[in-house]
Amino acid sequence: MTSNIVRFDAVRSIPIATIIAGAGAYVPLGIPFAHAMRVIHFINDSNGVYMLSFDGFTDNVPILMGGFDLYDLTSDQDDNESFRYQNGTQLFVRYIVSPTVIATGSSNTLYAVAIYGKGE
Repeated sequence: MTSNIVRFDAVRSIPIATIIAGAGAYVPLGIPFAHAMRVIHFINDSNGVYMLSFDGFTDNVPILMGGFDLYDLTSDQDDNESFRYQNGTQLFVRYIVSPTVIATGSSNTLYAVAIYGKGE
């Protein structure tokens, strides 16, 4: 089923203290996807450098300090609209460069914003 109506899933977030407590091992970033996600936007509001994993073992995507990454899998749609982040996928994160508390005004948090199509 395809949709042209955008829905935002609940934001996933993890404070840097939780990432540090993982001592360089992967820790879950929020809850698993409840839908097949079309777009994921990672926001790093800290001074840490992180590695993202989609299985808790494999290094998949580095997330640099103070930046963001946007992964839009559906900007060029496929014929059967099946190219998505799989329903049930759990995100994991670990630090590469340990974050530290930074200036006031920062949330010291890593966020993942996920977008899906209504009814998908």
